[in-house]
Amino acid sequence: MPAYRLITPLLAAAVLLASPAVAAAPDKAVAAAVTDKSRLADNRKLDEGRHPADVLAFAGVKRGSTVADLLAGNGYYSEMLADLVGPRGTVIPMNPPRFHKAESWATIQTAHPNVTPMVRPVNTIALAPKSVDMIFTHLVYHDLYWESEKFEFPRVDVDAMVANWYRALRPGGTVIIVDHAGPAGETRALVEKLHRIDPATVRADMERAGFVFDGDSDALRNREDDHSKNVFDPAIRGKTDRFMMRFKKPA
Repeated sequence: MPAYRLITPLLAAAVLLASPAVAAAPDKAVAAAVTDKSRLADNRKLDEGRHPADVLAFAGVKRGSTVADLLAGNGYYSEMLADLVGPRGTVIPMNPPRFHKAESWATIQTAHPNVTPMVRPVNTIALAPKSVDMIFTHLVYHDLYWESEKFEFPRVDVDAMVANWYRALRPGGTVIIVDHAGPAGETRALVEKLHRIDPATVRADMERAGFVFDGDSDALRNREDDHSKNVFDPAIRGKTDRFMMRFKKPA
């Protein structure tokens, strides 16, 4: 597994000289969250391709924190985030009505009472000022540039949404973004065609809102993916080149 790129080249060289190149094991809390038997069976089936231990280790979720899970779908990460924040923490899965399956969420909430879904049209999703410690997004940031009448997904004002995130985070809070890497170009057209996004676009969006880049990871990179295929193409589905980035609101 590639190492996290969160240290300077000089320090990295020193580390390599001092110790074998081995991947750090996820901590016990992350391992326990991933292996929690209360997770929905359909969610657990996705583990092999999603590498949740790597993602959650990178995210650095703290116990007792409040985490908003953007476009949480069927709660793949919400379940594990709920374990990590513990009973004194809160997870807020945010979904449009079209993508909210009440039965699945009822099951999740029975196992995790600290999960409080927010269900509203995507272009009206908003968080109260200084109400959360982390905003977590997994393979969905690109959807902020997508729109579909068929799926009842209206156009989103990306800058307005990211500005809301900035206001919603407490000082020192973080945004975790994991997504399918895409080529440079006109973002909305590329998202419509490929469901990918250029990492440089994401970073520019976040920094324009006032966030500070706080590190990235190569743990989910796939150099054999040339970014030309739609992520749902059977040849690449579940094996796309993915980036992980963390941004912080200054304390």
